[in-house]
Amino acid sequence: MSVARQVVVEADGGSRGNPGPAGYGAVVIDPATGEPLAEAAEYIGVATNNVAEYRGLIAGLTAAKALFPDAGDALRVHVRMDSKLVVEQMSGRWKIKHPDMKPLAARAAAILPPSSVTYEWIPRAQNKHADRLANEAMDAGRDGRTWEASASTAALDTPSARTASAPPPVQGPPGDQAAGAARARAALAAARGAAAPEGLFPMPGAQEPEPPAEAAPVTGSVAPAAEPSAAPASKLSAAPVAPAPEPSEAPVTSAPEPTAARVVPAPEPSVTPVVPAPEPSVTPQTGWGSAPDLGAPATLVLLRHGETALTPQKRFSGSGGTDPELSAIGRDQAERAAAHFAALGTVQEIVSSPLRRCRETAAAVAARLGLDVHVDEGLRETDFGVWEGLTFGEVRERHGDDLTAWLASPDAAPTGGGESFAEVAERVAAARDRIVARYAGRTVLLVTHVTPIKTLVRLALGAPPEALFRMELSAASISAVAYYGDGNASVRLLNDTSHLR
Repeated sequence: MSVARQVVVEADGGSRGNPGPAGYGAVVIDPATGEPLAEAAEYIGVATNNVAEYRGLIAGLTAAKALFPDAGDALRVHVRMDSKLVVEQMSGRWKIKHPDMKPLAARAAAILPPSSVTYEWIPRAQNKHADRLANEAMDAGRDGRTWEASASTAALDTPSARTASAPPPVQGPPGDQAAGAARARAALAAARGAAAPEGLFPMPGAQEPEPPAEAAPVTGSVAPAAEPSAAPASKLSAAPVAPAPEPSEAPVTSAPEPTAARVVPAPEPSVTPVVPAPEPSVTPQTGWGSAPDLGAPATLVLLRHGETALTPQKRFSGSGGTDPELSAIGRDQAERAAAHFAALGTVQEIVSSPLRRCRETAAAVAARLGLDVHVDEGLRETDFGVWEGLTFGEVRERHGDDLTAWLASPDAAPTGGGESFAEVAERVAAARDRIVARYAGRTVLLVTHVTPIKTLVRLALGAPPEALFRMELSAASISAVAYYGDGNASVRLLNDTSHLR
């Protein structure tokens, strides 16, 4: 028979710009002692406050379930958050109207039986631990690193502050808390890369028993320390009076891989970090001055298609070749990207290159998100002329002079009437302008190729054409660029492949 267990989950999320660089934090608490049992925190890229708050809730509920996997229906979780929107929607008192919130709410509701979870709104001052975890995660993302429990300084003010409004505790057998901490480490390590959030670590405490034989160890712990000096994340609602407005803008994410059409072979990167712009006080701006509020940008999330048979062979594969389909690896990459975007709940539109490998990748994402795929001819890959299907070495051997000229000038075209980089840049820029105008203020997933993605990044940075040869893009990687009303752009992400691991 399952032993009744009761825990408190406090969760929070924030976005520095709304949408902007975002992160979440969650802590599982013993209501009897006020002591933290487990923490979770993660930087999630560009997102809105509401999305980050829902991600914090999902992490907290997952952590609670992992602590006591054998409790079943006997587990009772009392959630405390300072997000009026999340609390009211998850309690069933408010309708979930925004399409970006629906999949996140459904994901949270599926973790535990609805009868096992209760929700309570609390003032922000009573949610400091989760708030600090969220800020630590955002600071880590800003610095291009991963949040680590061992470096966390988030700590409770007093145990009494936690237990003041929590339901009476239901006691379990001695040692159950320590055993649960070990199980949480194993459960979340095994679930990494699936639905479980990354970055969950049990809190240090009493001597823990040996974990089960099948448990995979997870390193890291959290030691209480002084409050961090990080600036608090912006919130959509801190008062219990009125609901926070649901965001009209969805968050962005990332991905990775080398292109079949790569020009200069280079070693596979892990992830190329992009340092976010300085934290704005209002809507994100593209500089450090006091520019006016330009409203939400159009955010283009740039997903490179999954692998084809030509990709690992590093052969030129443009729009003038055989139009290959995704390989088995490429289809798996597309499904992983689809799961990633479904979990984030931020993509509002999907636009694809007309080539088969992109349409297949886009279709996988669209099926998970319930969206249509629009095709734009301007997003197709470069036409590499007679170089199609050849390796870089083969082109050097057969068309050495043409290759040298092509590498030296954006106006030079590949042998046999292919496209120059200048011509590609012109049509890609035209496609960008069409899409930004059509989807102003929205988050759009563009499924395209190496050259168009590099070109969009280069143009956003104002970099010279030779910058194309200094960027690496892995198959199914994610990059992101935000476009503002004054015509300026901000590169938010480059070659992120974390969703593939």
